[in-house]
Amino acid sequence: MKMRSLAITFFLVGLFSVSCNTKDREHSSVSTEMIRNPISAQSETDLSELPKIQFDKTEHDFGILLQGEKVSYTFVFKNIGKQDLIIKDASATCGCTVPKFTSKPIAPGKQGEIEVIFDSSNRTGRQVKTVTVWSNCQPNQAKLQIFSEIVVPNK
Repeated sequence: MKMRSLAITFFLVGLFSVSCNTKDREHSSVSTEMIRNPISAQSETDLSELPKIQFDKTEHDFGILLQGEKVSYTFVFKNIGKQDLIIKDASATCGCTVPKFTSKPIAPGKQGEIEVIFDSSNRTGRQVKTVTVWSNCQPNQAKLQIFSEIVVPNK
């Protein structure tokens, strides 16, 4: 009886290890989300070799806007690292703010842009909107902010 239980146990362990190995072979390619990301790597990575994003400025104040105005500002950045910089995504805190960016790699020493379009419709008072930019840099997030004061036009 002990021998039979032991044989079943070895059979099940072997079955699970084979099924896990098959699964690993199916997903052995590295996704672009992990490009040169030292946090997801299993070995030590020299951070000085990674891409590095440097914005000319990370905040912009539109000043006073009339309710309903649409305005935009283009944030300029430079890759001051040693590898191609890839912007994976940029998202805003609400639907009134729309970031636009290129997904093409930015070579070391080259510049890129992120345009942020703000629609002041149905808004009043002081507005602060944040755009989060995800890239293959370390850290992999950068924050951009826009500000405005929205007034309702006199009728």
